[in-house]
Amino acid sequence: MPAMSSRGEVAGRKPARAEGPTARGAGWGALPLAREGGSLWRWRPSRVATAAFALGLIVTAAFALTSLRLYDRNESRLLHLRAREVGSVITAVVPSIQTPLASAAELADATGGDQGRFRAFMAPYVGPGRQFASVSLWRLATSRPAPTVVVGARPVLASLRSQARAFFAHAERSQQLNVTGILSAPRPSLGFEFSTPGAKHGFAVYAENPLPKDRRSTLARNSAFSDLNYALYLGHSRRKADLVVTSLHHFPISGRQASAVTPFGDTVFTLIVTPNGPLGGSFFASLPWIIVAVGAVISLAAALMTDRLARRRQYAEQLTGVLDRVAAENHELYTEQRGIAQTLQHALLPDALPQLRGLRVSARYIPAASGIDVGGDWYDVVAADDRRVLLVIGDVSGHGLHSATTMALLRHATLAYAAEEYRPAAVLAKLSDFVNSEEHDYFATVLCALIDLESHTITMASAGHIAPLLINGDQGEYVKFDVNVPIGVMRDADFRETTVSVPPNSTLVAFTDGLVERRTEILDTGLARLRDTATGRRLAPDDLVETLTRDLASKDHNDDTAIVVIQWES
Repeated sequence: MPAMSSRGEVAGRKPARAEGPTARGAGWGALPLAREGGSLWRWRPSRVATAAFALGLIVTAAFALTSLRLYDRNESRLLHLRAREVGSVITAVVPSIQTPLASAAELADATGGDQGRFRAFMAPYVGPGRQFASVSLWRLATSRPAPTVVVGARPVLASLRSQARAFFAHAERSQQLNVTGILSAPRPSLGFEFSTPGAKHGFAVYAENPLPKDRRSTLARNSAFSDLNYALYLGHSRRKADLVVTSLHHFPISGRQASAVTPFGDTVFTLIVTPNGPLGGSFFASLPWIIVAVGAVISLAAALMTDRLARRRQYAEQLTGVLDRVAAENHELYTEQRGIAQTLQHALLPDALPQLRGLRVSARYIPAASGIDVGGDWYDVVAADDRRVLLVIGDVSGHGLHSATTMALLRHATLAYAAEEYRPAAVLAKLSDFVNSEEHDYFATVLCALIDLESHTITMASAGHIAPLLINGDQGEYVKFDVNVPIGVMRDADFRETTVSVPPNSTLVAFTDGLVERRTEILDTGLARLRDTATGRRLAPDDLVETLTRDLASKDHNDDTAIVVIQWES
């Protein structure tokens, strides 16, 4: 066989001209191959090509190891963040448990333990699907504690005299919600007690909820934490005997995990969470292997191309021109798509605002300054009758056509429910039931406000939405009310209303979070900036909307924004 030089030329003859596919026609890595005797000449890499291949593998290994380490650190950080989120959710449950028990304790102290009044007060909280399975009234300062009245099932603690004696002895000295775990009984339960500090009659209200015998949580498929497995222990213990609920099948817990100690009344819960899968996304979990595979291919391609780069310079220059044209076309396409997206968003919003007696109304939707995705912000102002007006403003999570279509669905559903009943809490409750009636992967914040022109009042309910700004003269304050959970977060949500008085000639500014949120600052900073911008000028609604759009929804904001301004004429 004739020898080959480092350039791939056969010694003693001129290089054969490739017939068929060439470097241009077959791609960047194509090499013209000559045939002789029915077999292909083998390409023997030069030293430069070998060095390029070895260097590529070294760089690939470095990138893969770095990616693996960053992935591991990011997963651990995300897991600890998720553990704190779950802990915050658990802590937030305390007021919903303590409030009815504290009220019942006050009632018992005021009435001397009247059984009829106690039963009537606690009946709405007890029963299947309600807050407690059992609530009972106990008299303190007795050596043989026993319930004087029971609403619901008989408490398991009543049959455990020594544990009940020790628990209520501790409760007499405590001024907060007291928790006890009845975990080894045939009917495992979790008990909560509250007694009024310094009460003259000495009554304690005790509530009890059963736990699954196998401790398997019925909330394991909750979409908010579906990416986690967890185990919740009573106290600082991690023993299986102190396990309250879990979504895990096997113990002891192994693999990546994070823990959080969550205060709960007079005790704490120890929470252990483990991921169901990659918290940062499956792409980043596979990224090291992708880097290895891509790096190996690139290294091989680099070695093959080393001997041919000089010949490819002209082709690269031609390709540069092509890429410039592609970039120009992409820019033109981007501009066109963004215009379409904005047009679609505006088409989903009201064509015009109603003319309302005694009110001046102005509204605007401002798309994000970057990106072509359609947003999920919306607003509506609807005349309920000749003296009442309903304001609705909301924001669907995410961006894109899915969020836009979801927004349209929620907007029309809200208008339909409002046509049946204009009470804000009822509208939100029906909207929540509608969303939670089937599987979904989104949530939405919604503010409903019913404006009464004659009484100068606003009755509002919020599903996780930011409070509106009420401007009176040169002063402005954010309306204070109970913020309920967003639509789509939980089933059977309880939405509470707040009614506030409106001074004459006041202005109400309702908005979505894109107006005040910035990635580099806390929300309070954005709210203060909005109040400073909107007050002290005494502008008409159209002028105020224009000012807020110019000064706050500027070119550097990264989220869609909806603004509604309502001004009383008297």
